[in-house]
Order: sequence, then structure tokens, then C-alpha cells
Amino acid sequence: MILDKIRDAAERVARSEGLEIVDVEWKVGRERFLRVYIDRVPTPAGRSSNGHAGEGIRSEGVEGVEAPKSPYAQISHSDCERVSQQLSVILDVEDLIPGAAGYTLEVSSPGMDRALTKPEHFTRFAGRLAKITTAEPVGDAKFFEGRLAGFSDGKVHLTLKGKEARTVELPLHVIRKANLVVEF
Repeated sequence: MILDKIRDAAERVARSEGLEIVDVEWKVGRERFLRVYIDRVPTPAGRSSNGHAGEGIRSEGVEGVEAPKSPYAQISHSDCERVSQQLSVILDVEDLIPGAAGYTLEVSSPGMDRALTKPEHFTRFAGRLAKITTAEPVGDAKFFEGRLAGFSDGKVHLTLKGKEARTVELPLHVIRKANLVVEF
């Protein structure tokens, strides 16, 4: 099985639905799991990727009072279901997961503490708090927590928390793991 071919198939399906693939994971233990994380493609003026204002945005309010809506369209259960059904067919037809043993396909949103895996994620979530771990030290550290300040020239810009705020540049190729931090 080649994860790149699976990712390509997942991206074809996601694009056809106006979505993007955030990450694809293959886990083998007692069972085999293929996890695919999807998200809406950001678009201007708070519109979802399918052009409908507010579609997929959840808003709950007190009777007669509407709660403020999130500027980020959210993934719905039906989004996950559509991608799962279409991807499952492609995986079987193209025999991308060989072997007699079955597997479980899970399609979900990336969650509030979503992984940051692509350069555009670091730009899209500028201003948000993130935790980043590097494979090798940058300066004298391998663990960083701070506000994303963008991405340029192959480097993630992160404004660190602390008594004196300072911005570090982390080369994308040394980042082992990066996630948003949930803030309340």
C-alpha cells in the first residue's frame, strides 16, 4: 500500500466536494485503520467552499436571540459520510489497500486542536496559539508554544509566549508535529 496514492485519491474526492484533506493516517495494530481528516476550503466573505453563506456553521442561541456565528465553516456529519462513501469505492476499485484483512475507514474533521501539516495552514491560522515540536533543535529548543505569525521562505513564524515576546523562524522541514491549541 502506498500512502501517497491513497492521499491522492482522498484529495480527488475532497476537491469534488469543495473540501480539502488535512491529513491521512494509516495505523496498524490489532486492526487496520485509515483515518482521513477533512476541512472546508477557506473562502472570502465568510462563505463556505460551496458558495453558501454560513453553510456548515453551527449557531445556538437563547430563545429569540441568535448566537454569534463562527467565521469558520465547520465540517458536518454528511460531509464525512459523502467523502467516506466515495473514497471507499475508489480504494476498493483501485485496490489501494491490498491484502485479505479488512480495514476501517474513518473520515472526520480535524478537531479544535487540529494538526498543521501544510504551509497554507500556518498562514490561514495566523494569530492562533500553536504548539510545535521539531525533529532537531532550533536555537536551543525542540518544543515551542506561541502565536502563529505566518509562513514565508519555507519557515513558520511563531511569536513565543514569555516575559519578552520574540518571534522565531522554524524551517518547515524540521517540524515533526504542529497543532493548534484550544483557547477558551
